[in-house]
Amino acid sequence: MGSSSKDGTVAATRARAIVFVTIGAAFMSGLDLFVVNVAFDPIGASLGVGTSGGPSMADLSWILNIYAVVFAALLVPFGRLADRYGRKHIFVFGLALFVLASAACALSGNVWMLVVFRGLQAAGAAAMTPASLSILMASLPQHRRLAGVRMWSAVGAIAAAVGPTVGGFLVQLSWQWVFLINVPIGIALLWFAVRDVRDTPHDHDAKTPDLGGALILAAAVGLFALGLVKSPDWGWGSPLTLGALAASVVLTLVFAWRSRRHVAPVIDPALLRVRTFLWANIAMIIFNVAFASNMLVVVLWMQQIWAWPAWLTGLAIAPGPAMVPLTVAFTARFLPAATPARLSSLGAALFALGAVYIAVCIGAEANYWLGFFPGWIIGGIGVGFALPNLMAGAAHDLPPAQASTGSGVITMARQIGFVIGISVLFAIIGNAQGPAAAESFLLALWVSVGVLALAVLAGFGMASSKRGAGAAAPGGSPASPGPAQATDAPVTPGPAAAPAAEGAAS
Repeated sequence: MGSSSKDGTVAATRARAIVFVTIGAAFMSGLDLFVVNVAFDPIGASLGVGTSGGPSMADLSWILNIYAVVFAALLVPFGRLADRYGRKHIFVFGLALFVLASAACALSGNVWMLVVFRGLQAAGAAAMTPASLSILMASLPQHRRLAGVRMWSAVGAIAAAVGPTVGGFLVQLSWQWVFLINVPIGIALLWFAVRDVRDTPHDHDAKTPDLGGALILAAAVGLFALGLVKSPDWGWGSPLTLGALAASVVLTLVFAWRSRRHVAPVIDPALLRVRTFLWANIAMIIFNVAFASNMLVVVLWMQQIWAWPAWLTGLAIAPGPAMVPLTVAFTARFLPAATPARLSSLGAALFALGAVYIAVCIGAEANYWLGFFPGWIIGGIGVGFALPNLMAGAAHDLPPAQASTGSGVITMARQIGFVIGISVLFAIIGNAQGPAAAESFLLALWVSVGVLALAVLAGFGMASSKRGAGAAAPGGSPASPGPAQATDAPVTPGPAAAPAAEGAAS
């Protein structure tokens, strides 16, 4: 009896440690998305952006773009590697790489060193993110798994709410602390992971993922971003600009061709034959083009036009992301019958309305409460409707065996939209900084409104002519229908909506 009780206590302690490690890792990687946006302008000032012979704003944009490109390309392959070689091994590798790359980011002496280490940081995040959820699920008894997944999901929303404020105050110490904060936290998580996480059985029959395809995808997205961000310097008709964009198209076609022939492609073409999944990915890309652009525009407006310090900018930004979890809770409680298609389109429309309000009302002199705050709250509510329902809608008609891969693909789509959005922003503003950039910032907001109109239409594309064929299970995965049974049945955002909260301010 005593031995059994002691074994139970040890098991419970280990389970708590695993929950701490996996949720802590998800929070750390989520937080990193938000704090870097607030630190963007101080990093540029410290590294000589805009000075004679120094790097340009377009160059600096790569500290954001490289993270999204690498994360998008490697997320699905690392998930498959975790199944094949062991989730603990991949998780510990990813966490260690993330921590080391964070320290290297803080030590970077120029923009391009920082870009390289941000890419390594993204590779670490791509390795530990899918493995962390799998480890958490395996460590919990069946009756507690849903609660565990929801807890894992919620950390993205928490990071969205506190990230801008935390980032703002860290930058007051120095921008390096935005990255150094990951080191002590990561070391603690590594110690618990090595000590307490038990590896799950390996799937030795799992196919080796298409790493070559991942590199082709990264190159295609990267070249597209390069053509956009350098267009103000090279010119839209320049052979360099046209060559980069053309090469991106060619590589995208090569990636599609390769995906049809590889036994374990990055994106399984069969997934794209599911109508709701296809349109959810299209809508996710389009929505995040506007989302990523607007998120950085308002930060730059506050810091360059209003001359606000990073800590005040962080506090001012926080209410918008904080609306995301509140909106998700409201939707689950009061709109359980609403479909993902309608809610995501509503969210895109509200986000556009918020952008219109800000574009019309924001002033060259700080007028936060009347010129910015109402539009930012409306936009935050829109994000809360759109992103979780795009995630849930994507998983809705996929069979359970494909839900995990499908979740990885739509998270990839979100990151690709992020890259395009940042690139479009810098194609508009070029190297303008300070008050001279005000008109370009406003133009970027208006462009985002047009993009969001397309997102509204794409959201409705998720709807199907077949209704009521099956309701989604709590995680956003289907209870019964397979790919051929597309429906527009209501989905209550649950664990499958988790990554959306993580992207609430990325």
